[in-house]
Amino acid sequence: MSGHSKWSTIKRQKGAKDAARGAVFTKLSNAISVAAKSGGDPETNFALRLAIDKAKASNMPLANIQRSIDRGSGKLGGAIIHEVMYEGYGPKGVAILVEAATDNINRTLPDVRLAFSKHGGRIAEQGAVSFQFDRKGLIRIKGQGDDLMLQLMDMGIDDITDEDDEMVIFTDPKELAIIRDKLKDQDMQILEAELIYVPNNTILVDDKDTSGKIIRLMDALDDIDDVTNTFTNFEISQELVD
Repeated sequence: MSGHSKWSTIKRQKGAKDAARGAVFTKLSNAISVAAKSGGDPETNFALRLAIDKAKASNMPLANIQRSIDRGSGKLGGAIIHEVMYEGYGPKGVAILVEAATDNINRTLPDVRLAFSKHGGRIAEQGAVSFQFDRKGLIRIKGQGDDLMLQLMDMGIDDITDEDDEMVIFTDPKELAIIRDKLKDQDMQILEAELIYVPNNTILVDDKDTSGKIIRLMDALDDIDDVTNTFTNFEISQELVD
């Protein structure tokens, strides 16, 4: 909606956690290890390829990436990384999904629950929130304009939005790899490609106090090392972000 901003956009604008390089690498490493549980070859494991690409984009050293792959595929032994999803509600009843990768659920769950409770939210039972979201693939490419839009539509891509000087494409999760490769074959500059959760409906937050509480909650969740991604259904007036 024009003049409104979703959490994903706010997080990108804020450059969330970019300064905390060590924490970023921990999250990326855990995500790679989880993906590598299904196979250590990125050529045949698309989820692993996405995780590696994201790590490279954050300048994670190649040695760290390989160590994360070896850890996830069982070559290094040690604790197993588990992928878990937590669900909850924030101020004004906004729905929140929290993806985490952890070697100790008994550590991660209390951390997530504390973040919710400290910032006016509450954790919910599994399935209580996730039904409000759809799983989709997201591809972000550099560029804008009618010509690019038509080119994408000629390729059979029709779920497209523009954002700043970029195009955002939404896909069926199973088609993410295929469409990403098609775009690469057309020499398009892919800025991001990942699986996300998109809310079926959004809640507009138009007062500064509530929006501040929600953003502080989302930041607190993102600050947890084991948390790899967060999704929510709120949007706020752009003036409250600027």
